[in-house]
Amino acid sequence: MPIRAALIDIDGVLTVSWQPLPGAVAAMRQLRAAGLPLALVTNTTSRPRASIAEALEAAGFPVTAADILTAPAIAAAYLRERYPGARCLLLNSGDIAQDLAALTLASPGDPAPADVVLVGGAGPEFSYQALNQAFGHLQRGAKLIAMHRGLYWRTDEGLQLDTGAFLAGLEQAAATEAEVIGKPAAVFFTTALAHLGVGAADTLMVGDDIETDVLAAQRQGLTGVKTGKYLLRTHRAASGAPDHVLDSFADLPALLKQLQSAPESAVRNRARGAEPP
Repeated sequence: MPIRAALIDIDGVLTVSWQPLPGAVAAMRQLRAAGLPLALVTNTTSRPRASIAEALEAAGFPVTAADILTAPAIAAAYLRERYPGARCLLLNSGDIAQDLAALTLASPGDPAPADVVLVGGAGPEFSYQALNQAFGHLQRGAKLIAMHRGLYWRTDEGLQLDTGAFLAGLEQAAATEAEVIGKPAAVFFTTALAHLGVGAADTLMVGDDIETDVLAAQRQGLTGVKTGKYLLRTHRAASGAPDHVLDSFADLPALLKQLQSAPESAVRNRARGAEPP
């Protein structure tokens, strides 16, 4: 079946520390010229959608805020639906208040009980004091909601610890389990597909994390494309095989042409049988 839309991760696929990767801008322009509907889907929690769009546009990518779906934006919609009126303690590195405007956020240090502990991206704000405050609310019955549970993220200085390393500790200490909203949660992909008005079978997902981006999307029926950061041990220990592996996002237009011209089963089987580079 021809690919009619694409979901594309940002960090590690299009950019690293918001600097465009080689060939990424040109490839994105090719997709736009071809008229392919797309959404940039990211677990980035350090800035709101409008700010992300500004950074990408400044780097030359032909995108707007309407093209971007973030974990905070999807988390806000999820909380409004599942926990209307909930008082939320936000633990996050970066100002994302713009995308959480519809929620009731507790002020830092406010001792009043919170209904939800909302965990975003890790950073200096994840101090002992902040984590212990969150732990206290969880002990009193607050729900634990996480925008993602990635263990690390890629920067121009290398891999850095992320939320998952701290989230596991909160879960175990408070004897609870987080509700994860960002990738790899099914709700993230279904929301993105609804945003584009397309079905999973018509859409591919391009990501740099084999589990969180690619295999999670494949479990929802999308075609998975792995690119970006690469650790051989991570690939070999993964729970499945990507449908396709590319050296870089710059190679995506060529893959799309290949998918349009070859039977889906044949192309997918070749990709699954290939050894990682």
